[in-house]
Amino acid sequence: MIAAVLAAAVAATCPLEHPSGAPGCTRAEVDALPMNAIQAIGTHNSYKMAIAPNEWAMIHAVDAKAADSLDYSKPPLATQLDQGARQLEIDIVYDPDVGLYANPLGYRQGKGQVPYDFTPLKTPGLKVLHEPSVDYRSVCPLFVQCLKDVRTWSLAHPDHVPILIILNLKEGGLSIPGATKAPLFDAKAMDSIDAEIRSVFPADALITPDQVQGAYPTLREAVAAGAWPRLGAARGKVMIALDCPPDQVARYREDRKVLEGRAAFVNIDESSPAAGYITLNEPKEQSARIAAAVKAGIIVRTRADADTWEARADDTTRQAAAFASGAQYVSTDYLRPDERFGPYVAKLPGGGAARLDPVQPDR
Repeated sequence: MIAAVLAAAVAATCPLEHPSGAPGCTRAEVDALPMNAIQAIGTHNSYKMAIAPNEWAMIHAVDAKAADSLDYSKPPLATQLDQGARQLEIDIVYDPDVGLYANPLGYRQGKGQVPYDFTPLKTPGLKVLHEPSVDYRSVCPLFVQCLKDVRTWSLAHPDHVPILIILNLKEGGLSIPGATKAPLFDAKAMDSIDAEIRSVFPADALITPDQVQGAYPTLREAVAAGAWPRLGAARGKVMIALDCPPDQVARYREDRKVLEGRAAFVNIDESSPAAGYITLNEPKEQSARIAAAVKAGIIVRTRADADTWEARADDTTRQAAAFASGAQYVSTDYLRPDERFGPYVAKLPGGGAARLDPVQPDR
C-alpha cells in the first residue's frame, strides 16, 4: 500500500530524473518512491559493434536468417546513457590463459580484413563480446572498461535513476573447425566477476542483494516487504544482475543460502529465496507472470524487440506490450532508428529515461 499511495501523488507525466516542481511532481515526492516503482528503457547487447561487412557476408552466405538477426550495432555506452538508456546488457567471457579471443576465425577468414584493435583482448581480465569467432567486435572489449565507462558517466550525472547492468555469461561457441570455445565459468571465474565489479564501483555506488535483504531471512521476503531503496537513495547507483540459466546461477551462488557477499542479483524463479530480479523477455506471452512478479516486489526486465524483426517490419506491437506489462526495465536495439530498415524506434511512453511504472508493487 505504501508504494501505491506514494505513486498516486506522482503524476504519470512527471519526469523522474528532473522533477518539475509542480504539485505532485516535487523532488521530495518523486524521491520517496521505491526504486522498483519506476519503469525505464534500456538496450540489448549494449556493447555490440557491427560485424565487419566482409565477415557478415560470409555468415549470410551460410545462414541468411542468422546473419540478419545479428545485423545491428550500438554506439559507445556513454552515448546510449545520454540517449536515455538506464539498463545496459553486457556479455562476458572467461579468459584464464589470456589471449584466447585475440585471433577469431571470422577475422582470419574474411577477405579484405577490416581493421580491429585486438590489443585489449591480449590483456588479462574478463572480455566482452557476443560470439568468440564471428561476432567479437565491442565498444568496450574489457569488462572493466565497460564498467569504467558507466562509472564515469554516472559520476557526471549523479541524479540518474538506478542503472541496471545485465550480464550474460557466454560459454562454448560454434561447432566448426577453427572456432574458439569460451571456457566454463568456474568458481574462480565467478569470483572474478565480483572482483572486477568492485574494482570499479565502490560500495556506496552499488545496490547489492545484501543491502536489499537487510535483516530479512531471504531476499524474496525482503522485496515482498518493500525493502528496495527509495529512489532518492538509489540515484547515481547501479544494480547488476546475472541473466543466466540455472546451472550458472547455481555456480555463482555456490553453497550460499541466498546471495551473501555477492555483488550481483541473479535471474531466478520467483519462489527462490534469492528472488529479487527476473528476466521475462516475452511481454505478450508472459504478461501475467511479469505483472505478478512486479506486484511481488521483484524487478523485471523484458524486451521491446528482438533479432531485428520488429525494426524491419516497423512493428510496435511487442514494445507496446512490454511497456504495458509493468516490467521495470524494457530493453531495445533501437533507441534510434536504423535507417536501413525504416522508422522503427522504441521510446518510453511520454518520453524521457524513466516514468512511473504502470503496474505498482503491493508495498
